[in-house]
Amino acid sequence: MAPQELSSNWKKLQAKIKAEPSSKPQPRPSGALKRKASESNLKTPSHPPAKKTQTHPPKTTKPQQTTKKDNPISSKKTQKEMGNTQSSKIDPLSVLPNASKNAVSPSLSLWAQENDISPEDLAEAYQLGLGSSGRAGSSVVPLSDQEPARPNEGLAPDISLDKAKYLALDCEMVGIGEGGHDSALARVSIVDFHGRQVYDSFVRPKARVIDWRTEYSGVSSKNMPTARTFEEVQTQVAELLKGRILVGHDVKHDLAVLLLEHPFKLIRDTAKFPGFRKYGNGRKPSLRVLAREILGVEIQTGQHSSIEDARATMLLFRKHKAAFDVDHANRYPDEARRKLKGKPNKSKKRK
Repeated sequence: MAPQELSSNWKKLQAKIKAEPSSKPQPRPSGALKRKASESNLKTPSHPPAKKTQTHPPKTTKPQQTTKKDNPISSKKTQKEMGNTQSSKIDPLSVLPNASKNAVSPSLSLWAQENDISPEDLAEAYQLGLGSSGRAGSSVVPLSDQEPARPNEGLAPDISLDKAKYLALDCEMVGIGEGGHDSALARVSIVDFHGRQVYDSFVRPKARVIDWRTEYSGVSSKNMPTARTFEEVQTQVAELLKGRILVGHDVKHDLAVLLLEHPFKLIRDTAKFPGFRKYGNGRKPSLRVLAREILGVEIQTGQHSSIEDARATMLLFRKHKAAFDVDHANRYPDEARRKLKGKPNKSKKRK
């Protein structure tokens, strides 16, 4: 065989050998396969790795809402806790049985929202004893049972004041005298510690009315045919306030038109409370400003309602009662050392 032909055949053989591995895979040695499998088993844990969990987060990372049917025990516990400490989150209109949303005034809704009176304050307000459960007597009607104002009702027939300690007072005045600049009593309203209406009456002024101030007082000559006499209202109010703590806003003006006096130690005035001075810009803060800034409600946007104002005043006092008590103790240290005992102080008529 010639050398050239041998060289050509050799090259063809080399090319064929090179082409065979690419078209037909060579089998792996059995030892290598077993070694690879054993290494894989060692590296793979029995539980999925943390990396996999992070890459595919489980659906439980989103808080799952539990209904009352799913967890009745938890639901009952939540309801119990809300009755004690979280009732301010309850919709106030949902707990008013006979009231529609249009019939409930802003501050009345707020009373239902702020049902946060401690057992101690409640017992002290109604002079009740605390039972073993730590709750005040069951005779106290909750805030949610309030109703809209009942003008000129007089003394509320369904309210018992035997144990009531706090009453809030507000009056509406009309203008008498030259130019109508002097004031005369035209309506008086009183509510209790829970904002429930205790007394409301229109009053016939003894002098001729020059300015009814209807746009502010809400009183007009149309209210006078059924109004009570000044003497009757004065006597009833004096009897209600006797021996009780009077809550009011700049209450000296209300007492002045009623021609009544009340012991200073038994007065809590929201217009003079040091904690509210910052809302007055150097002067006494108005009730409207305090209601807006502290309670978050608008009152006195048009005609005033003495029931509404009395409720707002009582709520301001109640929300800051602890601070009022401290201020009173600083003013009257001897009074703070003892409780009111014996014969109550009487509201005296001015001569």
